[in-house]
Amino acid sequence: MSAVEVNFDGLVGPTHNYAGLSEGNLASERNRDMISRPRAAALQGLAKMRMLMALGLPQGVLPPQERPNISWLRAFDFTGPDEAVWESAWRDAPRLARVAASASSMWAANAATISPSADCDDGRLHMTPANLITMLHRAQEADTTARALRCVFPDAARFAHHEPLMAQDCFADEGAANHMRLSATPGAPGVEIFVYGRASDDPPRAGFPGRQTLEACQAIARRHRLDPQRTVFIRQSADAIDAGAFHNDVVAVAHERTLFFHEQAFADKAAALADIRAKAAGLFEPNFIEVSASSVSLADAVSSYLFNSQLVRAPGGDGLTLIAPSETRENNRVGAYVAELVTCVGAIKRVSYVEVRESMRNGGGPACLRLRVELTDTELAAVPPGFLLDEARVSALERWVKTHYREELAPGDLSDPFLIQETRAALDELTRILPLGGAFYSFQRG
Repeated sequence: MSAVEVNFDGLVGPTHNYAGLSEGNLASERNRDMISRPRAAALQGLAKMRMLMALGLPQGVLPPQERPNISWLRAFDFTGPDEAVWESAWRDAPRLARVAASASSMWAANAATISPSADCDDGRLHMTPANLITMLHRAQEADTTARALRCVFPDAARFAHHEPLMAQDCFADEGAANHMRLSATPGAPGVEIFVYGRASDDPPRAGFPGRQTLEACQAIARRHRLDPQRTVFIRQSADAIDAGAFHNDVVAVAHERTLFFHEQAFADKAAALADIRAKAAGLFEPNFIEVSASSVSLADAVSSYLFNSQLVRAPGGDGLTLIAPSETRENNRVGAYVAELVTCVGAIKRVSYVEVRESMRNGGGPACLRLRVELTDTELAAVPPGFLLDEARVSALERWVKTHYREELAPGDLSDPFLIQETRAALDELTRILPLGGAFYSFQRG
């Protein structure tokens, strides 16, 4: 069946800032309390979307969430008018206030796990929003993410929406950042690969937390009605996690039949690759591109975000294109590796570098910013067209950003109570650019 992969990128929100809230994310921790540039961050994200559109690829968009999250703060017994809630939270519980201002929903790779209809035994595309319970600033996102996905994919006959997994440590779920898929061609049945950082019965260990659990992966595979003979579960290596690969997509990326990964990505590489080969038997022959530690160290892989790139195939293309962050090229060792990679005989024929520096400083590269959704022709037609970008809509979003976003946000600027009305005005206008309806955000519902 004919199908196409659509990247739905998260729009960077107006409160984009560097609060350093993400343990194990080295860039987030390193850049804590730097001055952020929300306007530049959002425009950089839109420029990346334009790059994909220029390649002839369909490009979708997901809305930012409401921040500061005043209704979330009220659950901690901050009371009074919204501005008073914000002022008292900032004064009495500044960490909670900074959590409530987080714009982390921009990283749409964590929004959900998506299984295309070709893999699901009921013939529908299945999606489970991530509960993101490991990090407090992300745990507030799940309900709004679910609501957004229902707006984008409204046809219940074609799209199966699941609730986030139980918000319990056993079922910690980080979405598509720990999920990959291989197939012969778009629309063909594939092999779904779930990568987990820990199992719930693991003994305590030092180092950074493993965010994704085996139990979460298994639960999603059952929910999505996947064939166990086409499903793989792989443990992420502790070395990768402790080096700052808090998600698998920092050390591995897949597209079509190609898996591009670091030598130290998986705890048992030989077993993982053998399992993938066995599960792909009869469908396709996997193409593994392994990057050795001698070519690119784990530290360089994490700092450059080589693997947090997008692998795409332009229409009519004779090979894959790597959409990599400019930091990959700026690292001399990694840049030299990529230059050699694209000149060799192999699946990856070219590289295009993109500037997403504002996102990178918070630990999110090109792959973090997008949720991949493989859609058949009929499924694509069921997506409201306003969520798919064309020249007019992306230009409208750029004008919207330039009108409403601050050029800079210093840490102290977040305490400004006017920020509430400022961001709400922006989001209210956004609901007239994207087909979200007039009551998508809580402030619109009174």
